[in-house]
Amino acid sequence: MKLTVAQALIAFLARQYTERDGRRHRFVAATWGIFGHGNVAGIGQALLETGPRAMPFLQGRNEQAMVHAAVGYARQSGRLSTHAVTTSIGPGATNLVTGAALATINRIPVLLLPGDTFATRPADPVLQQLEVPYAGDLSVNDALRPVSRHFDRITRPEALIPAALQAMRVLTDPVQTGAVTLALPQDVQAEAYDWPEEFFAERVWGVRRPRPDRAELTAAALAVRSAARPLIVAGGGIRHSEAQAALAQFAAATAIPVATTQAGKGVLRHDHPADVGGIGHTGTATADHLAREADLVIAAGTRLTDFTTASATLFRNPTVRFIGLNLDPYDAHKLAALPLVADAREGLDELRTALAGHRVDPAYEAAYGQRKTDWEARVDLAYATPEEDLPPTQAQVLGLLDALVDDTDILINAAGSLPGDLHKLWRPRSADQYHVEYGYSCMGYEIPAAIGVALAAPGRPVWALVGDGTYLMNPTEIVTAVQEGVPLKMVVLDNQGYASIGGLSGAVGGEGFGTAYRFRGPDAAYTGEPLPVDIAANAASLGMAVIRARTVRDLREALAEARSASRPTCVYTQTRTPDTVSGPPPAQAWWDVPVAETATRKAAAAAREEYDRQAAQRRRHL
Repeated sequence: MKLTVAQALIAFLARQYTERDGRRHRFVAATWGIFGHGNVAGIGQALLETGPRAMPFLQGRNEQAMVHAAVGYARQSGRLSTHAVTTSIGPGATNLVTGAALATINRIPVLLLPGDTFATRPADPVLQQLEVPYAGDLSVNDALRPVSRHFDRITRPEALIPAALQAMRVLTDPVQTGAVTLALPQDVQAEAYDWPEEFFAERVWGVRRPRPDRAELTAAALAVRSAARPLIVAGGGIRHSEAQAALAQFAAATAIPVATTQAGKGVLRHDHPADVGGIGHTGTATADHLAREADLVIAAGTRLTDFTTASATLFRNPTVRFIGLNLDPYDAHKLAALPLVADAREGLDELRTALAGHRVDPAYEAAYGQRKTDWEARVDLAYATPEEDLPPTQAQVLGLLDALVDDTDILINAAGSLPGDLHKLWRPRSADQYHVEYGYSCMGYEIPAAIGVALAAPGRPVWALVGDGTYLMNPTEIVTAVQEGVPLKMVVLDNQGYASIGGLSGAVGGEGFGTAYRFRGPDAAYTGEPLPVDIAANAASLGMAVIRARTVRDLREALAEARSASRPTCVYTQTRTPDTVSGPPPAQAWWDVPVAETATRKAAAAAREEYDRQAAQRRRHL
């Protein structure tokens, strides 16, 4: 078959499938693109020639946002299906870097196809080429190497065959997956080649479910039976493995409490008796108390990041031990854990069988159950709206949503103060309702990711919760939602600045410097009047229906109207600062943000004293 390299690549991708548990999924469901001279006559022409039935095309407005949309789609699809993203050379390619880092850190598959400079070098340099005097084979695409799980540059047509197969191998491997980059020189994209027909045959990539090693399983079961106060920390690996039912059965059988990371929240319904909510710096008092006293922690499908471990200060029991249930041996051995290298579903099922008849002490179960009840009362207080005619607090916005949604709704968030409030307060009703990207905590993720999620879950209400800072960073895919008729529900919470980092700045002696959206005051700092920015008007100018909500009463009505809307709809509200009683609970565990060791300002000096006190509690788990 004589095709160009670009035509061959698109034809190959259209015939790739994954299969797990007997269910087959088309792997590359669509391709996002923004065209320039580096891909318009190559990948662009190939998409046109192949046609939308073979490879649907989605038009983006920002290259980073296109990757976010692909990540949202892939996460909602259980990593069994994803999107490809094509860009031109130069800034189009380098705009992919942030999205690629997010995908790789969160271990979500996405295929990146940036154009590249000429392989044959007929003119050197070409437009947008980075000249590197010491290396003629480098381009800006090499910036994608450290944030990609696999990188290749296709400098000859025949090189596409092994490169495409390796790309698929990595993308569909549940351990290795992340961003995969195939850099495509623009002349090679358009070059024709006689391809073997076998290259275009349907190919099915099985997604493995490795079972645990018998010796590791025996050691893990013995450790659980020996523990008096065990705790499960469930991460995103539970979701990726579709192990939610296995976890629920394990928790019901053993009564071991389950705390969740940001990626894992929702793997148990909020009303499951063993669910004790989020863990770590943004966790609940219930989960963090259990973590401090636990003598055994089963880390299931989690990377154990600093937010989860409270920067290595959370697990304080002198005798605490860990079991690392993870597909990746790298994660399974963290904190000197007893490794249980396995698929999360298989590992939990086999561990439950090995523990048949074992259950925690009823007094322990009753104690954490009471703490769970006490925390729910604290959530109710934060959600309460006694004064209907005042602007809402951020927690009250979540409370109004809590009263509105059912188990079909999906909430997307990534950065600012909302992830902390959501992790502490939100009551997930379904296994995929809670979608907070916190591996990279990337401002600007929410709107494009919500589009990807909505494409993967048509007919379900999808909410993008964004602050004003996040909105201003990356609102352009609103145009795509309008163009594609995606009925995105966007809630903009305007607090006139970077409120989350402003709060952190105040806590670490930075005094909120550079975090408010204000004019400069007499002191030359940003202490003047708030900026006259109208985000609602901006969203309307991009094609959204917009509802302004001034009060709690307005907001309740606006959210209900948005949920039933059939077109992209924005609910805009300015939030007020809560009082210390009704506001969201403060952090229940520490997070290490180094504070100036020497300073003349009192705030920094006081913050350093607190930092030294907290850091002294850090420990190595050996």
